[in-house]
Amino acid sequence: MYQCHPPKLPKNWPTDVLYLNTPYFHPSMSDDALSFVRGGSSKRTPLPPSPHSLGMIRPIMDRSHPAHGQHGLFAARKISPRTLIVEYIGEVHSDERPTSDYDVSLHRFAGNGESIGVDASNMGNEARFVNDYRGIRPKPNAEFADRRATGGDLRMGIWSLADGIRKGDEIVVSYGKDLVTLTWRAPYESSYSIFAVAIH
Repeated sequence: MYQCHPPKLPKNWPTDVLYLNTPYFHPSMSDDALSFVRGGSSKRTPLPPSPHSLGMIRPIMDRSHPAHGQHGLFAARKISPRTLIVEYIGEVHSDERPTSDYDVSLHRFAGNGESIGVDASNMGNEARFVNDYRGIRPKPNAEFADRRATGGDLRMGIWSLADGIRKGDEIVVSYGKDLVTLTWRAPYESSYSIFAVAIH
């Protein structure tokens, strides 16, 4: 049995966003979708907390950076190739959220077309600060990939690529090749907005 303790807030965490270390399941999910994501475990069974993030939230001070004056996630130590950096934790849901810029696709059922997303607009963890690589680096140094966590539930993770990541480097991913127009984060003191996320 996992014990639930209030998670410690990371440095530079916004005061108007709830910090999570386990997923929150929205009522919009069907029973079948919830069972699939939870790996068959009971709704009453607590899920294990996400592993400690290998990235830390930092303000971006470089004036040449496209998100200057905002925030990103940076490697707290050297990260080996193909390593889980942080799980993308948020509100797991099946309803439509066309205005959310934090909504990452987790799974889509072929039969009934139900889509499961993870929305970190109002609640989430350090992963919500990972930027798209465009304008920052020539190519991404991390990627999105799902996996079954230790509790059996399906989670989206951010993983380092083949070259690994040096300590202090910004962790960046690709938000999809058909994402043409990027909207950089507004300072989170006044807005939740970051990129429109497209996962393929």
